[in-house]
Amino acid sequence: MKGLAVDSVFDGVQMGTGTWQWGDTIFWNYDKAEGEQKALAAFDRSLDLGITLLDTAEIYGMGVSEKIIGKAIMAERLRSTPRPFKLASKYAPLPHRITRAQFRAALKRTRDRLTVHSLDLYQIHWTNPIVPEEFFANLLAEALDEGSISAAGVSNYNRAQVIRSHHTLTTRGHTLASNQVEFHLLQRRIERDGTFEACRERGIRVIAYSPLAMGLLTGKYTPENPPPGMRGRKYAAVLPKIAPLIGLMREIGAKHGDKSPAQVALNWVIGKGALPIPGAKNADQVEKNSGALGWSLSDDDMAALDAMSDRVTR
Repeated sequence: MKGLAVDSVFDGVQMGTGTWQWGDTIFWNYDKAEGEQKALAAFDRSLDLGITLLDTAEIYGMGVSEKIIGKAIMAERLRSTPRPFKLASKYAPLPHRITRAQFRAALKRTRDRLTVHSLDLYQIHWTNPIVPEEFFANLLAEALDEGSISAAGVSNYNRAQVIRSHHTLTTRGHTLASNQVEFHLLQRRIERDGTFEACRERGIRVIAYSPLAMGLLTGKYTPENPPPGMRGRKYAAVLPKIAPLIGLMREIGAKHGDKSPAQVALNWVIGKGALPIPGAKNADQVEKNSGALGWSLSDDDMAALDAMSDRVTR
């Protein structure tokens, strides 16, 4: 294969930092006054803790997230000993953006905002119903051939779409490195519809976005105190049901050195063989997320969480 091997893209990476919050005002109420400085601190703390994968997208804050990361990278280059990092971003295949020229121009703008010549991982953010998966897979192959990206991924693809994209890339001498999907204790569709299995069979890494269910799995929200805005509306139906799950997570966390529900939830994702990319608005949240690393849930813990997950999401 000509493309970068999947193992080299994710070598040593158990968890990344998601940067959707950096610039987004619809779901995450980005603070324009202090949000950038907090995000830069989150970048810095991620690298300090060995969380070297930063995942972004051109639509996160309409380029704001990528620009903030670009500033962080420029500062990193000035350090006497720059720390290693890997960058992943995504192309938005909106209805009016479905040509080769638009794809290439968007990739260049992303690289410019991030201040890099090549991306470690570039992903198609979602499928477009009027454009076959093979079209975008071939565009990713072109980017791999020219060296503007090191690995190709997709996001929000189902089993059939993953298989088609993987096949197209392999015929071009490359690999499909990853499929980024929503995956957490309250959303396990990929385990049930064959998507996770198809990825495992082909050596495609599953990247789990929103691994804390937009904060629900931290235990801080209740029906009386729901998440604000869009997040509260998204999870309005499930929030009243999750108390038993949060209770079990606290019980299991206590056995593993007083781990929080969030840390248990992230460790569960890792135990499933996926790579979680929890979001972090600031350095403190990165620190808390890092508590999911360096230990493992037992098989009995995993089974108990699976069973409770099934119970509360029916």
